[in-house]
Amino acid sequence: MATRSRRSAATAVVEEEEVEDVQDVEEEQGGLQRLRFKQSLVSKPGKQIGMTELLSRLKTLCEELREIPQDEADTETLTATAKELAHQSLIQHKDAGVRAWTACSLTEMFRLFAPNAPYSASQLKEIFTLIVVRILPLLADPSHPYNSQHMYVLRSLAEFKSIVIITDIPGSAQLTSALFTTCFDVLSGPSRAKSGEELSKNVEHHMTQLLSILVDESVSISSDIVDVIVAQFLWADPVTLGSAKGKKNAPVDSKQSTLRRKEAPPAYNMAKNICNAFPEKMARLFGTYFGSVIVDFASGPKIRTGGGADDSDDDDAKGPSEDDLNDASKAHRLLRELWRCAPDALQEIIPHLQEELGTENVQLRQLATETFGDMISGIGAAGPPPPPDLDPAAYPSQSLSLGSTRAYSYLTTPASLKSFPSHYPAAYHAFLSRQIDRSPIIRASLTTGVARIIMTAAGNVGLDPEEEKNLLKLFAKCLIDSDDRVRLAALKAIERYEFADIVQKLGSNGSMSEPGSILWNLADRIKDKKPAIHTAAIKLLGKIWGVAAGAISDGNDEVTRLLGPIPSRILEACYIKDAGITAQVDIAFYEALVPLSYPPMRPKATANGNSQVVKDSQPNGEQTYTEVDLDRLRAERQLVLVHGLEEKAKKVFFANQGNQISHANYMEAFLKLCEQYNGGVMESNEQEIKKKLDGLIAYYSKTLPESSRAVDDLWKFVRAHDRRNYQLIRFCMAPDSDYRKIFKSIKELRKRIDENPPSSTFMETFTPLLYRISLLCYNKSHVPAIIAHTRTDDGGLGATAHEVLKEISTKHPKVFSTHVKDLCKTLESEAPTEKTSNPPGAVDDLKACASFAKKFPKEVPLNSKDGRKLVQGLLNFALYGDPPKAAKHAVTIIMSCDNKKEMHVKEILKKSMKNFEYGCDYWLTKLAALSQLVLLAQPECEDDLDDILAIAVDNVLMKAHTTSDEAEEEWMDTPDDDMIARTWALKLLVNRLLSNPNEESFQATAAPTFKLLNRIVKENGNANKKLPTPLAHSNRQRLLAANFLLKLACQRRLDSQIVPVDFNELALVTHDKSIHVRKGFAVKLMKYLGQNRLSTRYYTILFMFAHEPDVGLKEVITTWLRSRRAAFASRKETVLETSVFARLLSIIAHHPDFSTDEDVLKLMSVYILFYLKCVATEDNLALIYHMAGRVKTVRDGINPSDQADENLYILSDLAQALILLWEDQNGWSMQSWPGKQKLPGGIFKPLESHDRGQEIAQKQYIDKDFADELEPLVRKAIRSKKRKAGDGDGKPRKKAKSEKTGVKKERQTKTPKKKRKGGDEYDEDGEGIAASSGPRRKSDRKSGVNKSYIEVSSDEDEANAEAGAEEAEDEEEDEEMSSADSPNNSPAPEDVDMDEAERSPEPEPAEESEVSEPEPEPEPEPPKKTPRGRATRKSNGVASSSPAVQKRKEKEKPAAKPISDPEPTSPKAAKATRGAPKAKGKGKAKEAATPAVSSSPVANGKGSVRRSGRTKS
Repeated sequence: MATRSRRSAATAVVEEEEVEDVQDVEEEQGGLQRLRFKQSLVSKPGKQIGMTELLSRLKTLCEELREIPQDEADTETLTATAKELAHQSLIQHKDAGVRAWTACSLTEMFRLFAPNAPYSASQLKEIFTLIVVRILPLLADPSHPYNSQHMYVLRSLAEFKSIVIITDIPGSAQLTSALFTTCFDVLSGPSRAKSGEELSKNVEHHMTQLLSILVDESVSISSDIVDVIVAQFLWADPVTLGSAKGKKNAPVDSKQSTLRRKEAPPAYNMAKNICNAFPEKMARLFGTYFGSVIVDFASGPKIRTGGGADDSDDDDAKGPSEDDLNDASKAHRLLRELWRCAPDALQEIIPHLQEELGTENVQLRQLATETFGDMISGIGAAGPPPPPDLDPAAYPSQSLSLGSTRAYSYLTTPASLKSFPSHYPAAYHAFLSRQIDRSPIIRASLTTGVARIIMTAAGNVGLDPEEEKNLLKLFAKCLIDSDDRVRLAALKAIERYEFADIVQKLGSNGSMSEPGSILWNLADRIKDKKPAIHTAAIKLLGKIWGVAAGAISDGNDEVTRLLGPIPSRILEACYIKDAGITAQVDIAFYEALVPLSYPPMRPKATANGNSQVVKDSQPNGEQTYTEVDLDRLRAERQLVLVHGLEEKAKKVFFANQGNQISHANYMEAFLKLCEQYNGGVMESNEQEIKKKLDGLIAYYSKTLPESSRAVDDLWKFVRAHDRRNYQLIRFCMAPDSDYRKIFKSIKELRKRIDENPPSSTFMETFTPLLYRISLLCYNKSHVPAIIAHTRTDDGGLGATAHEVLKEISTKHPKVFSTHVKDLCKTLESEAPTEKTSNPPGAVDDLKACASFAKKFPKEVPLNSKDGRKLVQGLLNFALYGDPPKAAKHAVTIIMSCDNKKEMHVKEILKKSMKNFEYGCDYWLTKLAALSQLVLLAQPECEDDLDDILAIAVDNVLMKAHTTSDEAEEEWMDTPDDDMIARTWALKLLVNRLLSNPNEESFQATAAPTFKLLNRIVKENGNANKKLPTPLAHSNRQRLLAANFLLKLACQRRLDSQIVPVDFNELALVTHDKSIHVRKGFAVKLMKYLGQNRLSTRYYTILFMFAHEPDVGLKEVITTWLRSRRAAFASRKETVLETSVFARLLSIIAHHPDFSTDEDVLKLMSVYILFYLKCVATEDNLALIYHMAGRVKTVRDGINPSDQADENLYILSDLAQALILLWEDQNGWSMQSWPGKQKLPGGIFKPLESHDRGQEIAQKQYIDKDFADELEPLVRKAIRSKKRKAGDGDGKPRKKAKSEKTGVKKERQTKTPKKKRKGGDEYDEDGEGIAASSGPRRKSDRKSGVNKSYIEVSSDEDEANAEAGAEEAEDEEEDEEMSSADSPNNSPAPEDVDMDEAERSPEPEPAEESEVSEPEPEPEPEPPKKTPRGRATRKSNGVASSSPAVQKRKEKEKPAAKPISDPEPTSPKAAKATRGAPKAKGKGKAKEAATPAVSSSPVANGKGSVRRSGRTKS
């Protein structure tokens, strides 16, 4: 109520008299109150009422009316005054006060005369026009002098429902619409008060009540009113707000989101309350309103022109106009907001939305799908919550508190008043059915919707557990959808998840180690072919782990289980050898996994004499950190990362850090050339400098995505010639730079480039290169912290710290050199004595020190004044160290650095040999020391060698094995002392051969050791038949013996001691019953072959894994063999297709299970099929077929007998039949091989006569019917090959077709013929060592130009694989120390070929079989595309009677006349035909065109399938 105004005394007296008169009258009329007010309100001619008087009268009247109860008023006395109040002079008075008091009095009249007002329709219209147009708008100004009167009018109309009178006025729709508009305008606009006073909450309350009465009482609501109500929800729509500012469909600026209101305005709340108050009525109104846009839109013309699944409906020729689409989009956004605040008001429009899901127009289906997704999620028109700020560099980590990182906002906080799936199940399932929509746009929209439903728990209403499980499965499938748009939408959706949601919601579907889970599929996107997808996936996963690192370091098992494998998945992507993926991995590593700015705190300033420490640089109470503290935190982050890496990923990490030196060398050369180029101004050697720059830039461009852009960017950098930038780059890769210096250098470099960029994309191009050359992980600032972790084992990171420390000492000794003295002091303090033992971590410190000592012996302070204590400590380690490897490393350090090593060697020898007995004190340590001394100090040990050997053989190897329950098992993960002793004893014997320089006594020395090792291999691990051997010991001994034989075979002189019979026995280790033996042997074999230390004949053994029951191991071997085949093909070497295949047939022929029974032959054919699966391509199949036929031109040289020869010939026919079937099943076309390849000597001998050769060539050794039975085996092998990555390239093929399609062939160059020596057919040096896939020397830039930096070290990575043999990890150290410069230590050559004296006569006629000597390979010319005609098939001239050949000839049409070998006239000669496989010395040959296959390091397979025998039934 408005306060009363001051009155005059005369007026008061008059009123008192009137009150007395009225009271008298009331008593007479039975209690009805009469109006005592008798004054006129309307001026009459000659009797004008002054303004003040009029205001006084109106106020008096209003106050009297307020005091009259509604049911006790005498309306007859009110009528005259009521009529005066409706007079135009009052209603349209110019004074605001008169209008305000008039309106108050009129509302009182409405109250007293209810339910009928004493006015005509025209008067009512004028009255409500006054209220709606003149009174209510003034409520927007709380400071108005008559604001209380305005509020009284509003309250009275709402409280007594007088507003319903407006509905009785004819044509009141316009007035009602104006009332709604006025009310919403008052509440939606800012306060008009000059003082800034806000509107009272009572205004919102009464206006809501007022409008609700109208909605309830009105028979019909105009569309204008619905427009006004709906318009209030546009406040939440940023797109519409942008349009209101003149930016139609303008994208929302995320930076402006902070300027929005965090709470809903009163007008929005009023509209929401009205909708919720009358849901049924509003539902009908909204149904009509939105139907004009949505329903008509959804039922538009059918535009589908075809019914095929491949129809492209993303680009429809006809459809809605842009304005129609904008209107529909706006309507759909409003529906989302309405669902948030008034879901019951949409009950009639949701069925129409459901129909829209089935429309043919993609845009409409997309709108409906997006709308349903957001409605179910409780997301309104403002859109989803902003992406969380996941900061990998934050400290403490965000993962330590799982709270939300978002600021609260009413607009974007998902909310739903009802569960959509429960109230509209049909529409919900129709929405989910879009998962099979033919349009990827719709599936992408569904993906986003499903992700938001999971994230918001259906608008925070909650999901049924079973329904949530189904949604998680659906979302997991979206991540592996066939269309990249769907996969990218899934990634973008996950980017909006907070860390807690990822762990709790997505993690409930399974960890990253569980195939098919969301996290597994997310990690799989790292290897996606689409750059946008794998870039987003790597960046997202890097951030997730960067945040999770804190919880992982803190020991959170759940986070570790779910997200721990992320770094492994990211680093393993390097095996794909994709430049784009590798660059993204480098960026993610240093920006998310181990961010440059981690930890983000500034170090506490340290005072010195010339500086002033700024006090209070950080807020009081906040912890301060020194530089050492920050280095410790950073080192711990790296150790946590390495600790969680799986084996393959760890190899990538160590390879990346190890390759930093070579990258730095390349960069230093690049910077020097930039300085010589001098911005384009050169005094001399201009062409040479440009040529070198071209080569280096071309090399860099091939390691980066968008190589052409990279070339342009790097050339612009060269021309910019900024010397400061050169120096900053050098700071980054200098070993003496601490971390802070490198960090500041990178920061300054970026700033300088941003201020003056060579090109807009330069930093994007150069960043991966900058990270590759910078010493960010193996930095000297981190070494002390890593050493500290080796002591304390904080967080269980001690073993990882030892491993990293070893890598630093080995790969970056210059970084390690500044801390080697600290390590040596630590070794002094850790040294054992005869009565005290050393700490467990000491052996790793010794190992790191030994690695460093071998490269920088002078840096180890062993010969300094203070070195006596260190020497004594090392001697104690050699005598009393535990485990025994400590003695080994101690001896290595002494032999590398000690000036008095001879004296110390004698001391160690004397004490180790004195009173040595099996099981004596420190006997294992003594054995290890003796073993290493025999290797490194052979001259000093020569006099005592017999006694040393007696210790190894008589006192250890020939002793009876100890028995225990564990020893009777198949395998011992941790060997017992007896087995450890036998390992060191065997190693002692092997080291003796490796270090023996005496060629005269070599044969006598080597024979007993080889005999012992071969016996252990042949006898399944038993060294002494007279003594029983426990199963676990025998398995370990067999693996040890096999691996030691491989180790010895790495030297040429020792490899010759392994004769073919022993070689075949060694190959049978692949059939051992124990998976541990087979796996350990395979890993060691691949390691040595990958390092190019074994002759190529050892490749043959790997194909004996054809029947391997362990799927993981077999896949690893298959992948590795394909990788090596690709490496050989790139160098145009055919060793796998020639001598290796011939040897494989020989081994199979001597297999102990071989027989001529057809079932056995089928088992034997699996070896050949496995070989074809790993090696065969359309380009080399002819050569393989040729080699299979060549076996029938010789006889067995291992065990000469008719049966052995027949076995060979059977296998020759069997192999040819399988090869022909392989050709047919793959749809290839094989030409005959025009040349004649040599066969390896030793295992084959020439035939005794020409007639015998003709007889063998014409004889059929397998039945024709049996050849037919081989076809299912071939089909099965090919199917398994197609299910996997074709040739290791990771891309499954749709159908079997030629691999050469679309692949350019290298033009074959003409080479001079090598002169024949006396007509020799076999060349002693015809086949050499298989070259490594890596560069031959570091200075040979050409060797690495086509490889990513990880590929260069891939073989070294394989070398680090460990499979149960304890000696594996340190063999390289031993061999490097043992007479490294001796010619006897060179790798073994390829097996020699048969001598001329043994040359067998060739069958006739075979013109193409007489080929001259092989010629040296020239360097390949640039590849040129060759036309592909189809050549006529020719016979190899051998084994033409093969049943498979005959069978095919019966099916084929008569062949064309055979053509002769093309003459080597010109390069154009070969273009007339399709191109035959290469013939050495005759004509042009097509080059192998196999795709590059990644040489992945060996991964240990899993499982322990036990074999029951050597053959697989």
